[in-house]
Amino acid sequence: MDLLPNSAPLATKLRNTLIQYHSIGDNEWRVVKKTKDATVWRKPSEEFSGYLYKAQGVVEDVTKRIVDHIRPGPYRLDWDSLMTTMDIIETFEENCCVMRYTTAGQLWNIIAPREFVDFSYTTSYEDGLLTCGISLDYGEVRPNCVRGFNHPCGWFCVPLKDYPSHSLLTGYIQTELRGMLPQSAVDTAMSSTLASFYSDLKKALKT
Repeated sequence: MDLLPNSAPLATKLRNTLIQYHSIGDNEWRVVKKTKDATVWRKPSEEFSGYLYKAQGVVEDVTKRIVDHIRPGPYRLDWDSLMTTMDIIETFEENCCVMRYTTAGQLWNIIAPREFVDFSYTTSYEDGLLTCGISLDYGEVRPNCVRGFNHPCGWFCVPLKDYPSHSLLTGYIQTELRGMLPQSAVDTAMSSTLASFYSDLKKALKT
């Protein structure tokens, strides 16, 4: 079994990578989906042969409560329809852990369930928070599951200056689903999943 990484340098590198994504100019992104809750863009990933996706929308709630619903913890399984199991397998400190989780099949099961083992880190960013993660090659893969891989991903959540009870939530996602999949199916699933993430999150925060 592979050893778990040293958490501090990995957390620093991950945070710096996400801040770099956050500074990419608007002209490098192409809009792929727009709903009343969010806009989704993409650009070719520099990590693998797929895309880096960016999603953004305003969420009516305070930053901490939103991030508590997104990061590993008791809330996420309750509302995220894509996530079917989640176990925290190692905790380094309060804001830093390794989790194993599975996702549901998508697109009429063209995309079969996937398993991920992710290092997760939550830290302050400007007046808000950043929660970010990256997959690890760690542990045995569960039977009947394909092990996917998340290249650096994360969510920036900052209060709106004029409406501090509302937050701007910006996500960067680049997931390598692996297995034999048509790229077009992956691209369709990713943009739809990100748009649904916002609508599902908003519903959960209202309950």
